[in-house]
Amino acid sequence: MSCRTSPPQGGRSAVTAAFARAAPAALAFALLLAAWELYARFGGIAPTVLPAPSRVLAQAWENRAALADNTLPTIGATLAGFACSLAAAFVLSTVVDFLPRLRRALFPILIASQTLPLVAIAPLVVLWFGFGLLPKILLVALVTFFPMMVALVEGYASTSKEIAQMLAAMGAGRWRIFWLARLPSALPYFFAGLRISITYAVVGAIFAEYAGAAKGLGIYMLSAKNNFRPDLVLAAVAVSSALTLALFGLAVLVQRLAMPWERAGRDAKPEPAEEDRS
Repeated sequence: MSCRTSPPQGGRSAVTAAFARAAPAALAFALLLAAWELYARFGGIAPTVLPAPSRVLAQAWENRAALADNTLPTIGATLAGFACSLAAAFVLSTVVDFLPRLRRALFPILIASQTLPLVAIAPLVVLWFGFGLLPKILLVALVTFFPMMVALVEGYASTSKEIAQMLAAMGAGRWRIFWLARLPSALPYFFAGLRISITYAVVGAIFAEYAGAAKGLGIYMLSAKNNFRPDLVLAAVAVSSALTLALFGLAVLVQRLAMPWERAGRDAKPEPAEEDRS
């Protein structure tokens, strides 16, 4: 019988693994910025047409107070609208799950709502509800509601029939089956929809600010564009992108906290090299 030493548990640290996963994307992003910098500096392009990344960064730092002052309203509208969208998606998906006929009646309307161009509907919402926070909340909810709603409904439908039948045989009612079986089965679908929706939330808030607002990244971009300051426009775009990535990362973190067994299952799978050695 041959003796074989197994690799130590956690031989490759989580930090090293995370760095290995992020390195290709970071390298590609660095190469893109370097090419942009060289082209803007030596390509004969005027800074008022295409500013270099170094100029964008310098102007972002110089105008950091104004950027921060306009970022906070966008964050507030994004979070408020997304919270309303999340609550509405959960309530309506639950009702639809209990009333299948209502699903057949509502889904065509919900699908039609996604065909409305945001650039056209945003001015109308501002016209109907004014320049306050409400139209921004409504527009964010409009663009983020449908993916979560569909994900939850499909997640409920993925519940194993055997589990539902076993719970019913044990005397569980429909509501208890929903909480014990259908809702847990929908969690992976829900978080997939959540990650998709969260990337649209900031865009919806900025579109609403474009249509009419006192402060916000949308207003800041519009003002910088009218003053022929593409460096400030790109600085605001960089802030909105960073905000979107932060929200996406927060969604991933919440998923890991809510579903620790999923990550444990992935970590338990042997790596290809280990499978070959065995």
